[in-house]
Amino acid sequence: MQFTKLLAVSVTALTVASPALAENVLRWTSQGDALTMDPHSQNEGPTIAMNGQIYESLVTRDADLVLQPELAESWEAGSDGWTFKLRQGVKFHDGSDFTAEDVVFSFTRANHEASDYKEQAKSVTSVEVIDDYTVKLTTDGPNPILPNQLTSIYMMDKGWAEANNVVAPQDFKAKEETFAVRNANGTGPFTLVSRAPDELTVLAANPDWWGKGMFPGNIDKIEYRPITNAATRVAALLSGEVDFVLDPPLQDVKRIETSEGLSVKTVAQIRSIFFGMDQGVDKLRSSDAEGNPFKDAKVREAFNLAIDKDAIQRVVMEGLSFPTGMITSPGVLGNTPENDASYGFDAAKAKMLLADAGYPNGFSIQLDCPNNRYNNDEKICQAAVAMLAKIGIKVNLDAIPKAQHFPKIQKRESDFYMLGWGVPTLDSHYVFSYLLDGEGSWNATGYNNARVNEITKAITTEIDIEKRTAMIDEAWSLVKKDMPYVPIHHQVLAWGLSDAVDIPIAADDAFRPRFAVMK
Repeated sequence: MQFTKLLAVSVTALTVASPALAENVLRWTSQGDALTMDPHSQNEGPTIAMNGQIYESLVTRDADLVLQPELAESWEAGSDGWTFKLRQGVKFHDGSDFTAEDVVFSFTRANHEASDYKEQAKSVTSVEVIDDYTVKLTTDGPNPILPNQLTSIYMMDKGWAEANNVVAPQDFKAKEETFAVRNANGTGPFTLVSRAPDELTVLAANPDWWGKGMFPGNIDKIEYRPITNAATRVAALLSGEVDFVLDPPLQDVKRIETSEGLSVKTVAQIRSIFFGMDQGVDKLRSSDAEGNPFKDAKVREAFNLAIDKDAIQRVVMEGLSFPTGMITSPGVLGNTPENDASYGFDAAKAKMLLADAGYPNGFSIQLDCPNNRYNNDEKICQAAVAMLAKIGIKVNLDAIPKAQHFPKIQKRESDFYMLGWGVPTLDSHYVFSYLLDGEGSWNATGYNNARVNEITKAITTEIDIEKRTAMIDEAWSLVKKDMPYVPIHHQVLAWGLSDAVDIPIAADDAFRPRFAVMK
């Protein structure tokens, strides 16, 4: 098995008896389906990746994670915003023209209260139509990273949204059902043929895609079937039922590697796994302790020291992780060796800290954990339960599917929870704005450091790279000291594949079928 920055991987094509009718059909699977087809509802990796095959953004990243034009052909920074020249001749899947009016509509929608993309779009104070194919995005100051923030803000057809009563994004937390949840009309390389959530999603190549012939991909049809059970996912790959497994169980990686016609490719992912501790509420919901123990920094430090990240790497992750002391990974501006260093493991000191905080006998608490989102997520939580028990913390583990887990965090109904975070902007501002700012939409810890909040706002408009980097480092140093989270590790991707298709693997774990070539 080889770790590289970027690897080509292979998948088997579906063969058909008659060459005249042959289609390049790619069949793939992972443990958890996209949460919704609404492109502005849920900022979640598999959901972004699925929608990104149908919808497109102004700016995208290639498999090397380099920014590239997509629906914008060029862009230029000004003192108060950015001007984007749009690609002409682009059609939505229903035949409607893509114009500047759709850009205005899409940014308005992405900034809606129900949107999970508000943090990425909120620096944009207005979107002005200059002409049909030119837009100006005015920002609340000179935003040096705006193009980086746009890669997953997808463009929707204003007319289609109005006609189907989906002007506002789906309120996922409220379990709202709208037309956009199961239907789609983008400009991307694939159209949505059918959608049965948690069963089967079928996409077909868009014959009128503006990028046809510009990319090496030759996939005609994509069939995606989520398979929750790890053993069943592996069996599907071994039997040829599927061609590509995005997340094979790590304990089966060697078995796949040694199977004829199959391979495993790996890359260090830009995603960190951690536990959140709610220090913001006065009384924990699931604990027998009076008040909120997490308000005491000694308790938060005890939790950090009690969990042996090296043991999790060795036993649970089969070596496919990197223990860490921060919640963002190498490759992101702001990650440094000093801040990335793990807090270490010291159960004796953890017990002493609990006693000093007034909990010599520990306390009980519930750990909320997804069981179909991250590599070995439930097993990591099980290991943490056992480790915390050794310092007197009695943990009730509630492992549930991600579709139920994430709304609990977003509604701030969890005391202690697992979360993973990727960084599509490759900039720490993304992490601060969502997870560490006092008003961050995914900050369910109640963490609210005035200086971190101030820096989060300041780095949005600071164009001096040295000053900006220094502020980011200061903020991470404060977070390291305050410990609102228990960082566990940075993930390593492992894709299981057959031999008949080349697909570039990238550190963001996004499957990019426009680059997939069936042999």
